[in-house]
Amino acid sequence: MSTIRLKGMTWSHPRGYDPMVACSAIWRERTGVAVDWDRRSLQDFESFPVEELARGYDLIVIDHPHVGQITAENCLAPLDLPAREAELAALASASVGASFRSYNWQGRQWALPIDAATQVLAWRPDRLDGPPTRWSDVLEIARSGEVLIPLRPPHSLMSFFTLCGNLGRPCSVGRDRPFADPGVGRQALEAIRELAALVDPACLAMDPIAVLDRMAKEVSPISLSPLIYGYVSYSLEGFGGNRIAFADMPTIGHDQPVGSALGGTGIAVSAFSAQREAACDFAYFVASNAVQSDSYWRSGGQPGHAAGWEDDGANAATLDFYRNTRRTLEGAWLRPRHNGYMRFQEAASYIINDVVTRTVPVAAAIETLNEKFVASFAD
Repeated sequence: MSTIRLKGMTWSHPRGYDPMVACSAIWRERTGVAVDWDRRSLQDFESFPVEELARGYDLIVIDHPHVGQITAENCLAPLDLPAREAELAALASASVGASFRSYNWQGRQWALPIDAATQVLAWRPDRLDGPPTRWSDVLEIARSGEVLIPLRPPHSLMSFFTLCGNLGRPCSVGRDRPFADPGVGRQALEAIRELAALVDPACLAMDPIAVLDRMAKEVSPISLSPLIYGYVSYSLEGFGGNRIAFADMPTIGHDQPVGSALGGTGIAVSAFSAQREAACDFAYFVASNAVQSDSYWRSGGQPGHAAGWEDDGANAATLDFYRNTRRTLEGAWLRPRHNGYMRFQEAASYIINDVVTRTVPVAAAIETLNEKFVASFAD
C-alpha cells in the first residue's frame, strides 16, 4: 500500500519550520503518513492569500486575522468535527490567552493553535540589569542609542494596537464605535513617533526577525526592543550570537501588561485536500498536549498549548521566556478578523509610518484610520 503523502506550508524561520519537520517525522514513524513542508517569508505569511495556498497544500500554518476572509472564500475545512469534540474541548481549555478563540469564526474552528505569541519586550541580559517596566524607562535607554523597534508594516500598526490597548481604549473590532479613540490614538501615535525619532531610521524597514538578528550580534550596541513579537529561538543557547531574554511589555497607561496585539499561528486544513481526514489527524496531533509539551518546543517551536508554557524544561532552556511573558499573553488583545480586515491592516500600517516620518499630522491620520476601517466592512 502506498504511503499517504501530505504537503504543508509554514513560515520561513526555525521557530516556524523546524518543529513541523520534527513532529512530522514522529508522525510518519507512528502512522506511515508523510508530511513534506515548504516555507514562505514572514512578510508573505502576514499577507499572502490563504485561498491560493489552500489550492496547493493540504496543511497550512496561518495567522488568525485571515479567518474572516478564508471563511468567505470557503478554502479551509472546519476542524470542529463531531468525532473530535472531546479533543477540541481539551485544546480550548488549555489555550494560552485567546489563542484558541482567535481561530473561531462564525461558530466554527478554522485552525488549531500551535504557536502563541504577542508583543512583548526583548532585552540583552548581558547589557542591562533588568528589563524596563515603563515606557518612560524605554525612552531613557533609547536616548543612549541602544533601542530598536520593528516598524515595517504591519508591525508599526501592531505597536499602535498595543499602546492603545494599554492606554485603556483598545481599537475597535467592529463598526459599533470609531476604530481609534482620538485622544488615546493621539497618545499612542505620539509615543511611537517620539521613540522612532530616537532609533535608527532603518527600523521602518525592519520586522521582528531583523531586529532580533541585529540585537543578537556579538558587537551589537542594541540592548532593547520594547514592543516586538516574542521569538523564543533567540533565547536558546547556541541559536546565534548573544542570547536575548524576553519580558512582559512595558506599560504606558495601565499598570498591568495588558492590551498587547496577539500574534501566534494555527494549523489549518485545506478544503481542497484530497486527504482531508489524514490532514486533520496530523493537525490534532501537532496541537496536542503531548506534542506541545515535549517534541514541539524541544525542536525549536514556541508552543500554543499551556502545557508547553508551563514546562520546567522549556523555561530552563529559554531564560524563562514563557514564565516571563505569560502575563502579557494572557492579557493580549484580539485583532479584527472580518473579511476585509487584511486590506485595512496593510493600508493602516503605512498610515502609521507616515505619522512616524512626520509627513502626515496625527489628527489627520486617526481620521483616515477610522474612515478606512469602516470602509473595510464593505464586503
